Amino acid sequence: MSNPVLNEKVFNNWAPPEPGTEYRGSVSDGPSTPWRSAGEVMTVGGTISATATLLALLLASATVGWLATGAPAVAADGSISYGMPGLAILGVIVGIAAAFAIAFRPQLARIVGPVYALAQGFAVGSISRVYEEFYDGIVLQAAGVTIAVFAVMLSLYRSGAIRVTDRFRRTIVMATIGVMVFYGISLMISLFGGSVSFISSPSLFGIGFSIFVAGLAAMNLALDFDFIERGTAEGLPRHFEWFAAFGMLVTIVWLYLEILRLLAKLRER
Repeated sequence: MSNPVLNEKVFNNWAPPEPGTEYRGSVSDGPSTPWRSAGEVMTVGGTISATATLLALLLASATVGWLATGAPAVAADGSISYGMPGLAILGVIVGIAAAFAIAFRPQLARIVGPVYALAQGFAVGSISRVYEEFYDGIVLQAAGVTIAVFAVMLSLYRSGAIRVTDRFRRTIVMATIGVMVFYGISLMISLFGGSVSFISSPSLFGIGFSIFVAGLAAMNLALDFDFIERGTAEGLPRHFEWFAAFGMLVTIVWLYLEILRLLAKLRER
């Protein structure tokens, strides 16, 4: 799942007025005051702390999800039962609901963000356990690659090698929306007994698709870094530290799951 909440509308709705903007208040407004005090605005340090908190909650919940998931069992007809608890599906549903809630009410991020981390963490832990049962060591590999990609993207962004321009932002957002719509359609097809085979197929086309989607998730990290930098510079309210942390967590989870899928395909080759 990609980052659904960090967008230009946030700056239009919540950023303080540009310097020199004229304010026409009534004569009874009283003395003028600063837009916000220093302790009420978003900071990079506060965002890092909020992100670390959400990651800790997600990892703790993922551990529970891992332990609650049984080993896959093969039935007499050859079908495989993955042993995933119903709470894993519930976790995905709660995670999607949390994303919509924060998108419309950013000030709820401090409360809803931890709920998302706990719910999605359980699902991620359960999914990871299933993959690990089929491909020994794959979870550690996927986690390592995710950390490496995050570090590389941060370095590229900080060095200026990747510049988030309006055109870059629009391209990544539109591509992300396209992938999410495609995933939604494939889910609907699966509910009616069909399948879009190349999503999980180890064919060259299937591997290429996973590389593309994983790369797209990595590019979303650049959008996250840009949002944090711009939000700090423009003095967004302090609760946007949790809003940005939530967006970062969504991207990291998406990137990890796509890398997990890609590694599984490569193991099948």
